[in-house]
This record gives sequence, C-alpha cells and structure tokens, in this order.
Amino acid sequence: MPSAPDSLTITRPDDWHLHVRDGAAMAAVVPHTAAQFARAIIMPNLRPPVTTAAQAMAYRERILACVPEGLAFEPLMTLYLTDKLPPDEIARARDAGVVAVKLYPAGATTNSDAGVTDLRKVHRTLEAMQRAGMPLLVHGEVTSPEIDLFDREAVFIEQQLVPLRRDFPGLKIVMEHITTREAAQYIRDAGPLTAATITAHHLLYNRNAIFTGGIRPHYYCLPVLKRETHRLALVEAATSGSPRFFLGTDSAPHPAHLKEHATGCAGCYTAHAAIELYAQAFEAADALDRLEGFASVHGPAFYDLPRNSGTLTLRRQPWTVPEHYPFGEAALKPLGAGETLAWKAQA
Repeated sequence: MPSAPDSLTITRPDDWHLHVRDGAAMAAVVPHTAAQFARAIIMPNLRPPVTTAAQAMAYRERILACVPEGLAFEPLMTLYLTDKLPPDEIARARDAGVVAVKLYPAGATTNSDAGVTDLRKVHRTLEAMQRAGMPLLVHGEVTSPEIDLFDREAVFIEQQLVPLRRDFPGLKIVMEHITTREAAQYIRDAGPLTAATITAHHLLYNRNAIFTGGIRPHYYCLPVLKRETHRLALVEAATSGSPRFFLGTDSAPHPAHLKEHATGCAGCYTAHAAIELYAQAFEAADALDRLEGFASVHGPAFYDLPRNSGTLTLRRQPWTVPEHYPFGEAALKPLGAGETLAWKAQA
C-alpha cells in the first residue's frame, strides 16, 4: 500500500458559497478566504439584502478593499431573490457582472426574512434568468413548522425542486450545502444543468457533533448536520469525481457571543482553514487525488468560467487552530478551535 503523501499541489481553488458580512466584520474575514481561493461566490443576505446590480457592484468594491495587498481575489456577486425582484433587473445584473441569483425560502436561515414566500410569485423572474443563462442558487429547505427540521431538505426536493426543474428545464440550478443522501442522489441523477455544493463540515461531522459533551453551538448550522448515513453519502458524492458536485464552504461568521447565546444563530466559520478541512475529509476517504476536481475544476466548468492559472500547495504540517479571531469589536470562534489539523496550506 503506497504511503500517504506529505504534500499536495492543486490548481488554485474557488469557493462557490461564502458569507463575508460587511463593515469591520468583513475586513476581519475576507483575508482568510483570499489567502486560499482565487474566487468566491458572495452571498447577498445582508441587511438590507442585495437586490440590485448597483448594490451588488458597490458590495463588490467594499470586499475588494479588504483584500490584503499582494493577493489576487475576485468576489463573484449575486442578487437576493425576493417576491418583488423585477425580471428586468436580471439583464442589468448580467451586464454588470453578477453571476447568479440566490433563493432563500423566507425564514430558512440567517437574514432570510426577505426571502421568497411562494415560487409562483417569481416565475417571470426565473424565466428571465433562464433566458439570460444566470444560475439559481437554492437554499433547499422548506420552512413549514410542521415539517421536522431534519426532513426539510428532502421535503424541499420533492415539493419544490422537482417542480422547479420541470418548469424551467433550461435554468441552471445549484442546490447549495446539501446535507442528505436524498439530495446527493437527486443531484447525481438530475442532469447536467443541476449541481450542488458541499461544505467541509457536512463531510466531516454528523449531528452528534452538536451534542457531544453538551450543547456545542459552533457546530450548529442550517441546514443542520444530519445522521452518519447522510454524511457518508455526501463523502461518496464529493469524492466520486462527478462534475455535479463542487466546493462551497458556506463559511458563515458570527460573533462568538451570539453563537453561544440562549438562541444561538446558525452558521459555522470555516474560512480560516477551508482547504485544510476538505483535505482532511478527502484523505479520510482515501481520495486526496479527487480533491483538485472537487475544489478547482467542477465549479468553473458549471459556471462556464476558466480554471484558475495559479496553484495552491498543502503540506502535512500539524498546526493548532486558534481559539478566536478578531471580528470587528467582537471575537469569532472558528470551527475546530483549539484542535490540531494535519494539513496546512502554504502562502
């Protein structure tokens, strides 16, 4: 049996699902992503949400101002789909360089209260997106209170995504941060215009992580971690080599005191060690040779963008994740704080 490699060099990767917030908090986290990734799709769920091309471009400039000198990083901007997003904004967004539109079912996650209440209300906008070739990025959960939290992704596929795919056969759809065996199977069989992102934390952990030794709020995210059978299905999908699955961290920074609150907010911060966490998951599956496709090849192909020209090298170099990072006037507790990671990305 060959020995495990001590280093791995891949085409510089991209993050196809990222939250960076705004203001001083954004200035604290953008450098983590820019150090590893050439590009990242930026989520539009600010307060107020990013719903126009002009707002997206202004946000882009604020992000670029936070990129450390000497690093090349391109934020890929999105619009937030609301019940009232006009179809003619899609053409303006495309011409301005916006790459996608994000669907949050109202109430599904952080800052989703402005999200879509009924897909029938946005059919004309979806038709405009299909004509423009602009992908729809989906937070795939229903929000009905009678649906069990752990079943909301599977129910969304059956009740919302299957009809959406039927009604808009030419629309590119990315089901983001999938968490279930049902989602992995659906994406595998859905055809070349449907893809999915998978986070490092959903590859590494099952729902036990939230409760081991007590409530561990920094492992709480939405969609929530699922059973081990679902985690294994995600690992199989991510390491399969299928171009329909690619890297999206869903790194979601929150002040530590709000994560540790009585009603703590959802989201795991992973941008500090994103590619290292993915390497850990792929190595555990004996699939390090598949990491480059997942991290650097499949995403650009789906979005019709060129692959990055640079490279990133990972070395087997144990290091301890800091307990906290600065986050504006607060502290940010990263996933894996105080733990040792086996891989380290080289600057």
